[in-house]
Amino acid sequence: MASPLRDTDPDVLERMSALYARMTPAEKLACVRDLTLAVNTLALAGLRARHPGEDEGQLLLRLARRRLGVDLVARAYSLSD
Repeated sequence: MASPLRDTDPDVLERMSALYARMTPAEKLACVRDLTLAVNTLALAGLRARHPGEDEGQLLLRLARRRLGVDLVARAYSLSD
């Protein structure tokens, strides 16, 4: 199977795969959690830059709409758009 990381050296990919194979499920889950938190932090920073007057709650709703879609967020939070 071809790797989707075409810009990464094959030796590096092999080492990464070996490291991931040795990780416990808890360690893998921690990595996913950390990456998710990093992505959320970056996304919120971008939203803050584009909407400087909005409070944190409004920004979090914007992020939820982007991730989950307008309809689901409206139903989950009983919002009208």
